[in-house]
Amino acid sequence: MTETTDYRPIACARYSELELAILKHHWLRLRWHGEDGLDHVGLLQPLDLETRAGEEFLIAEDPAGGRERVRLDRIAEFTVEERT
Repeated sequence: MTETTDYRPIACARYSELELAILKHHWLRLRWHGEDGLDHVGLLQPLDLETRAGEEFLIAEDPAGGRERVRLDRIAEFTVEERT
């Protein structure tokens, strides 16, 4: 039995931007629609990208050390945040 999902793959260029942010240890200002139905905004350091059950996710850490797992197609926007 195959489980269906409403996941929509993101553009390859956006995926590559996330990969680069991981490699360069950049922080991102991220806005996303959570699984709870709410909009979220946060400063996150991307750690990894993973695929699970045909869906892709960003694994990231907030400044306090908390972990977030954000489905890529729920990311509304992100920008690199300069941190010193």
